[in-house]
Amino acid sequence: MTDVLLAVGTRKGLFIGRRRHGAWELSGPHFPAQAVYSLGIDTRRPTPRLLAGADSAHWGPSVFHSDDLGETWREPTSPAVKYPTYTGTSLERVWQLHPAGPAAPDVVYAGTEPGGLFRSEDGGETFELVRSLWDHPSREKWVPGGGGLAVHTVITDPRDAAAVTVAVSTAGVFRSRDGGAGWAPSNHGVKAVFLPDQHPEFGQCVHKIAQDPVNPDRLYLQNHWGVYRSDDAGARWTDIGGGLPSDFGFTVAAHPHRGDTAYVFPITADADRVPAGHRCRVYRTADAGRSWEALGDGLPEQDHYGTVLRDALSVDDADPAGVYFGNRNGELYASADDGDSWRQLASHLPDVLCVRAAAVG
Repeated sequence: MTDVLLAVGTRKGLFIGRRRHGAWELSGPHFPAQAVYSLGIDTRRPTPRLLAGADSAHWGPSVFHSDDLGETWREPTSPAVKYPTYTGTSLERVWQLHPAGPAAPDVVYAGTEPGGLFRSEDGGETFELVRSLWDHPSREKWVPGGGGLAVHTVITDPRDAAAVTVAVSTAGVFRSRDGGAGWAPSNHGVKAVFLPDQHPEFGQCVHKIAQDPVNPDRLYLQNHWGVYRSDDAGARWTDIGGGLPSDFGFTVAAHPHRGDTAYVFPITADADRVPAGHRCRVYRTADAGRSWEALGDGLPEQDHYGTVLRDALSVDDADPAGVYFGNRNGELYASADDGDSWRQLASHLPDVLCVRAAAVG
């Protein structure tokens, strides 16, 4: 089996899993007592670079990186992500660390609270605010979601370094086609069920977006009520939530090699945030959302109450693909066969906030 690196950010530190010759080892915590809200694995380098957005209750949030698969970590001497004085604000949290594709070597994006996007050109060691999004004319009408006003998702087109898509809670999807010089809302078809006008230009509570690697113009979106697909890079969205026990949820991920294949973890409701039907089940589509199947072989059969957050489900790039998720019960599960079967890797961890995985051998 392919060797895999698995990074698991929790409320009280980072845990690192390694699969070697089919056997798993889990170490940690790194950054003890710090909440790790964001992780990135940059596989564009000979040795993957790990990026971690950790939040100390005493020192505040910071971005760390490791070039030896998590054995040691470095923090810049000055803050990697810092809001300029003119914004009149300060960094609350780093919600997303996204290495851009091969078309933009060493470019890493950071999505932050309060609703900012930062760009790095040195592999995530220093960042600059993308001022065009910060100064967007709609910003004064953006409303914080339950977790705050956050840029929590960044998607880059592997064919075009100038094409960047972000999701903001609670402002919706914004796209740039000129490297971040300008941004346009891109929410056509996505409902805002909590507003009098359920189809505004912006203001949707988008929870997560995933990109189909086979067809990068195809995107999957988990909304605050609603699962959607776009076939035109986000210009228009179509509801594909039929066949799911609930179309409320937080996370979505796409298969790394198999087109039209994506994964979600349905939650009962916004007012009852537990697995749909109290069943610990990942749902997979193999036909771009026309149908869904429950994946439960090896997952708990009894009533279950572990919520999976927006970045706590991930896939690696092995073949067959590994699929991983952690929940707020502190349980960590892994599949080595595209989600067909599962095993528990850990229990009684602090609640899991984010998961990232990559093949490393």
